[in-house]
Amino acid sequence: MKYIPIDVLKVYLALGDMKLEVGRLALIRRKIYFEYSPSFIATGLQISPYRLPLKAGAVTMSDPVFQGLFGVFNDSLPDGWGRLLLDRQIRSLGITPEQLGPLDRLTHVGRFGMGALIYEPSHDGAAAHPDRIDLDRIAEEAVEVINGEVEDVIAELIELAGSSAGARPKIMVGVSSNRSHVIHGQQELPPGYDHWMIKFVASIDQRDAGIVEYAYSLMAKAAGLEMMPTCLFKAQKDVGYFGVQRFDRNHNQRLHLLSLAGLVHSDHRVPAIDYDMVLRATQFLTKSAIEVKKAFRLCCFNVFAHNRDDHAKNFSFLMNEQGQWKLAPAYDLTFVQGPGGEHCTTVLGEGKSPGRSHLLELASKFGISETDAALIAGEVRSAVDLWLEYAEQAGLSKTSARAIAKVIR
Repeated sequence: MKYIPIDVLKVYLALGDMKLEVGRLALIRRKIYFEYSPSFIATGLQISPYRLPLKAGAVTMSDPVFQGLFGVFNDSLPDGWGRLLLDRQIRSLGITPEQLGPLDRLTHVGRFGMGALIYEPSHDGAAAHPDRIDLDRIAEEAVEVINGEVEDVIAELIELAGSSAGARPKIMVGVSSNRSHVIHGQQELPPGYDHWMIKFVASIDQRDAGIVEYAYSLMAKAAGLEMMPTCLFKAQKDVGYFGVQRFDRNHNQRLHLLSLAGLVHSDHRVPAIDYDMVLRATQFLTKSAIEVKKAFRLCCFNVFAHNRDDHAKNFSFLMNEQGQWKLAPAYDLTFVQGPGGEHCTTVLGEGKSPGRSHLLELASKFGISETDAALIAGEVRSAVDLWLEYAEQAGLSKTSARAIAKVIR
């Protein structure tokens, strides 16, 4: 297949019942330019108010962190598992992954991306169908793809993966209200179904990684964090598959999603941010003291529960049809040692051993009273102290539960 690079791409926002033309991306002499549509400027909606505020005329990003792409659009690109699948597919067509630029990859995202952005023209495959999905079969196929053993299932896995990020294999599906029936999710779902993400164990994971993440979701909810519904889906040959309802979908309507990495242009692969930035970004976007307190509670949980994979793509924000922002529900919460045993996101510069004093000092910088900060930290600490109960409720082995308890205590 002859490779023909994409040089112009239209961007749309499918927000609620609307499909708005946002503007155009263009590749000119190896530089990516973006220009807002006049009609979109008239809406006053800010899809990325810090790095890409509304204004007329073409703009370019000199920052090379996302290959010249603005962060809000980089958020749409698949990473980890999704990128692996796409690279495997294009190699089968005689194209090397290195030939694809950011605009080419966005055409493969098309209408299947996270959040509400849509890209045209698209090569996002055929429409999904509502057949029941066999999770055990998908899990086996994911392992085979990782091992380089099969190619004929990649197209289906790409369709199911959407533009998902992270190293673990995952699929976007529709799940019935009683969670007994799973169908393809890249479509308009029938009544009684919601959009979910289901994860599978990667080769580098412990076999019980899904149970650990499910137990952490129970603990996080008990700690007062806002989280979407979670479930440990049954498996015949495995210990179960962790699933979480998607927060960028409200039934069949989409919500605009912007990660902290996309907002401030921070490469999530390189630990470079502090929780000061997390709270500052929350304050900047939401203008809400309540949302800042939510961000602080999430910080406390990550510190006390030893979730050190707290990089810039694991904090996100949602925008509604009126252009109002809020902190997205917490996600990707699990036990992680972190790079070099440190948090990806430091707490006032401390990554190795942040504690209560760091948390209270952080809270004071953002006008959270000492009483409120101590209350939030205490509620989170109390929930984390009950880790063994949530581990048992999730079905985690005593050996794994006690090993984690030894660290988080």
